[in-house]
Amino acid sequence: MAEWKALEKAIGHTFQQPVLLKQALTHPSMGHDHNQRLEYLGDAVLELCVSEKIYEKHPEMHEGAMTRLRQKLVREEKLAEAAGQIHLGALLVMDRSCEISGGRENPSVLCDAFEAVLAAVYLDGGLDAAREMVRRLIGDCTETGETDSKSALQEYLQQKGYDMPAYATLGEEGPPHDRVFTAAVMIEGREIAQGKGTSKKRAEQEAASAALSIIKRSGEFRKHAP
Repeated sequence: MAEWKALEKAIGHTFQQPVLLKQALTHPSMGHDHNQRLEYLGDAVLELCVSEKIYEKHPEMHEGAMTRLRQKLVREEKLAEAAGQIHLGALLVMDRSCEISGGRENPSVLCDAFEAVLAAVYLDGGLDAAREMVRRLIGDCTETGETDSKSALQEYLQQKGYDMPAYATLGEEGPPHDRVFTAAVMIEGREIAQGKGTSKKRAEQEAASAALSIIKRSGEFRKHAP
């Protein structure tokens, strides 16, 4: 496909196993051989590639700031923007109802597809090929990090001597192309707050933001009231 050739040129990798790219571009609405397993792997590959680059580019940066910068670079909006640069939405294979409802422009869908393609590149060409795709589309990680809710909560708890927060996905609802996730944040074994979002990451950010507000307002942990 000519479109695939353009994509390969944009990401800097020519697939030896095109079946991997086909799977990466298949939305869950198709019901089989979709890209969610690849998205899972791609999330980890992306975190490694970005973490490596931050470590190399910012030798003076402490752990907290490195975490904030990584969160900024891999957030859903950033990945959806990168997916837009390579016109990934137009290449996705999805059912008609998903397409009509805006699936090709949905930030969560684009974010998942980007991570799935990255995983396909990793499996096909190794870590160097994945690094090159990240370098082209995410950048060299020279920006200054901005505080996100999860990092802010973690730093606050560190200062107070508490254990690190843990997150759990409580459920998801809606059709495959328009999911809403519910996540909870636990501190020292206690659920503090819940959050909802169009991706697991966004739901966790909302939960962290709510938890930080509760803790600062009350001065102590208080279980989320449904």
